[in-house]
Parts: sequence; structure tokens; C-alpha cells
Amino acid sequence: MKNAIILLLLAVAASAQPSPPVVDITAKRFEFTPNVVTLKKDEPVTIRLSSTDRAHGLLIDALGVDLDAEEGKPGEVTITPHQSGRFPAICDHYCGSGHGNMKMLFIVE
Repeated sequence: MKNAIILLLLAVAASAQPSPPVVDITAKRFEFTPNVVTLKKDEPVTIRLSSTDRAHGLLIDALGVDLDAEEGKPGEVTITPHQSGRFPAICDHYCGSGHGNMKMLFIVE
């Protein structure tokens, strides 16, 4: 009985924690919107990538983000950045001749 009460209290405490904020990013040939995102160091955030036209990716090596999205099928990941700095992001799914210019920047303060 005591274990059941402890498990119940832990479940209630876990569900009481607020969900992290969501940063919505839209990808389309050959751009991300927004193209600059500012995050806070040591604060969790969910990054959601949506596509309006075809498969796109969002790769941020330094933050451990590798998302894929297709039209109507967004991808998302929750991260907690522990390092301040400026981190470039790219689309890692070839989407045509302007693909090399499909970049954005994440700033962690």
C-alpha cells in the first residue's frame, strides 16, 4: 500500500510539471521560417518542424537535433541546451538548386 501511494504521488508530481515551450519552424523550398531562433541555456524547449511542400530536415549538430518533416507530417524533439552560443542549422534533405542556402541560426543565451 505504501509503495502504491508513493507511485501515485510521483505520477501526480510528474504531471504537474509544465510542458516546455514549443518553437514552431516551417520549412519550404529554400527557407526556414523563422530563420533565427533564440533559446535559453538550461531550459527545455520543444522544436517542431513542419513542411509546406516536400521532405525537409533540420540538422543542428551541436545541439543534437536531427529532425525530419514531410508535408502534413511534422517532426519534433525536446532538448535542453546546456551551452551558450550561436549554432548554425541546415536542411539535410536535398530539395533542389537552392538547397545549399537553406540555413538558419539558433542562439542560446
